[in-house]
Amino acid sequence: MSPWIFLRGLTRESRHWGGLPAMWAARGMGQPILIDLPGNGSARGAAVPADVRGMMEAVRASARHAGAALPCRILAMSLGAMVATDWAQTYPAEVAGLVLVNTSMRPFSTMAQRLRPQNWVALLGMASHWRDRARCERTVHRLTCERMDTRDADLAAWVAIGQSAPVTRAAALRQLLAAARYQVRGSAPACATLIVSSDADRLVNPVCSARIAAAWRTQNVQHPWAGHDLPHDDGAWLCGKVAESGLGWPVG
Repeated sequence: MSPWIFLRGLTRESRHWGGLPAMWAARGMGQPILIDLPGNGSARGAAVPADVRGMMEAVRASARHAGAALPCRILAMSLGAMVATDWAQTYPAEVAGLVLVNTSMRPFSTMAQRLRPQNWVALLGMASHWRDRARCERTVHRLTCERMDTRDADLAAWVAIGQSAPVTRAAALRQLLAAARYQVRGSAPACATLIVSSDADRLVNPVCSARIAAAWRTQNVQHPWAGHDLPHDDGAWLCGKVAESGLGWPVG
C-alpha cells in the first residue's frame, strides 16, 4: 500500500504535528511516516541546502532510509509542501498523491502574499532573540494559531522541543531563503492533489493556495477559522477532508 509521509515547514519538526498522526491512523488512513527537513528535529545535524531541490533530495533519501515503499503519498505544510511538490514533479513515479496545506509558490503569488508584511518586524525580532525560545514560541503561536484553549500547554511543549532539538539561526535563515527562492514548474504534478488553506491564516495569505489550485485545476478546501498551523487548530477537520477527497484510503 502507498504509505503517507508527513512533512512540516520552516523550523518545525515531527513532534509539532501533535495529535494529528494518531488521528490519521484512527481514521483508518494508516500510520504516517514522519520525516524532518534538514536542520530540524532528527535531521538537525544535517547540512541545510539553500534551495528546495536540495531539501527534496535529502527528504527523499530519508524516506528510503526509513523503508518507505514507493509510490508514497505526502501531506505537507508550508515549506514542506514546496518540497513535496518538487518531489512529485521531479520523480512523478514516486508520488501517488499530495495534500498541500497553507503553502505558497512563485509565480502564483507575490512576496507580500507569501509572507504578510505585518509580520516582518515580529520575524526579525525572533531572529535577533533566537536563543530565547519562550519568546520565539510565543511569537510563533500568535502568528500561526487561532485555537487558544491549549496555548499554555502548546508553549510548554514547543519550548521543550526547541531545547531538546534546537534549530540554529543559520539553519532557519537557509530554510527561509530556500522558501523565498522556490519557483514551481509550469505544469501541475501528475498525481492527485488536494490544496488546503485556512481563511484566518495570519502568516500566508490564503489567496496563495487559491491561485495554485486554479492554475493546477485542482480542489482547494478552505477552513473557515483556523490559522496557518491548521493541524494544530483542527486536525480532525483536516483528517476528514482528506478522507472525503478519496486520497486518504489505502491504495495498492
